Amino acid sequence: MSMPKPNILIVDDDKDILKLISMRLSAAGYHTHLANNGAEAMCAIALQRPDLVISDLRMPAMDGMALLDAIQRSHPTLPVILLTAHGSIPDAVRATQQGAFSFLTKPFDSQALLQQVASALHLSGSHQDNATEQDGAWRADILTRSPIMESLLTQAKMVANTDASVFIQGESGSGKELLARAIHQSSQRHTKPFIAINCGAIPENLLESELFGHSKGAFTGAVNNHVGLFQSAEGGTLFLDEIGDMPLNLQVKVLRALQERVIRPVGSTNNINIDIRLISATHRNLTLEMSEGRFREDLFYRINVVSLEIPSLANRREDISLLANHFLHLFNQKYKKSLHGFAPEALEILISAPWPGNVRQLQNIIEQTIVLATTHIITASLVQKALQDTENSIVPFEIARRQFEHQYLVTLLKTAQGNVTQAAKLAQRNRTEFYRLLERHHIQASAFKKTLEDQ
Repeated sequence: MSMPKPNILIVDDDKDILKLISMRLSAAGYHTHLANNGAEAMCAIALQRPDLVISDLRMPAMDGMALLDAIQRSHPTLPVILLTAHGSIPDAVRATQQGAFSFLTKPFDSQALLQQVASALHLSGSHQDNATEQDGAWRADILTRSPIMESLLTQAKMVANTDASVFIQGESGSGKELLARAIHQSSQRHTKPFIAINCGAIPENLLESELFGHSKGAFTGAVNNHVGLFQSAEGGTLFLDEIGDMPLNLQVKVLRALQERVIRPVGSTNNINIDIRLISATHRNLTLEMSEGRFREDLFYRINVVSLEIPSLANRREDISLLANHFLHLFNQKYKKSLHGFAPEALEILISAPWPGNVRQLQNIIEQTIVLATTHIITASLVQKALQDTENSIVPFEIARRQFEHQYLVTLLKTAQGNVTQAAKLAQRNRTEFYRLLERHHIQASAFKKTLEDQ
């Protein structure tokens, strides 16, 4: 299936320039929409978000700088290319410093225009050629225009070509299983099974049987032989999600299976050879878990041959509008609705929200707003209500603990005025461990130090 053509909004008060640029871009295979001024452009963007905006810098009423500022507030990930006369180059340079993708001076060369357009669309993830599209099938379920995520996916693609064990760390709801599936799809094992299990969701007394299988009569209720997930994943990939929740006694058996490449079902005396690629994940800090005796160090080094860290949604905010529109499309189909999009203020709320539940929480919020929507546009009030309902609900224990830890660390650093040594003493933790906690919560101690002006 070919990708839809990118939509480009062209803004200029000169109708001849509008016509010329539109002809050149249409000939290159792009869809174009035209606006005569900045105010008209913002209305067009509210109705249908384009993939790129090309705007003149000097226009009456709302000029290119004002338009850029408005776009950044309502659609912070939408790339903007500015057109400028030679005499206003300093203004154009200032615009790029404030977030414009680039600028072109009039009269501009057609090839230069097309190159800039292609570069802007590539950076925003809005355009790929056929070869790139086919090559990107392995990561088709991961929607992103975040440089952090793109770097992570580049590493994932590299490690997929090996059989090295991969350890994925990330917060709950951030998409660890999606990344594991993408690695499997890009590997030589992609025609074999991908088997996933959440180690924290299965009772301890059943987890061993689920992983290794059991023989008939091994325990009460074992009326048949049962093939475990290690065997089910033969030739493919086994994904152990939340491996940090695995009991210590079972960690020993998993380590043996990985070292010797054999398993023994519960109640059996026969070893079974296995050929699997292991990917594991957790939201826990396993360094801390090992120091407190809850996770085996030898198993950690066995599973952590290559380590990947998936960012929280709060650290990839440029993906929020992309994901929100994707979920809008999915739930429009599910509930047979025809919502056109989000009001600018609604997107602004979504982009600035804290998202402790990450992508999973965003998906739930969008589903709720679509179910309750009575207009063709999702309004800011509807999004705000959905977020408040989420905040007022009882959150999972791990999320509540992370929120408490974050606020506790902030309070300590405020009290210690950014002095990590003093804050660590107040918390009765050693300095190294305290730094790890700060890193885990993405807190910069320097932000809490008093400046000379404050004193």
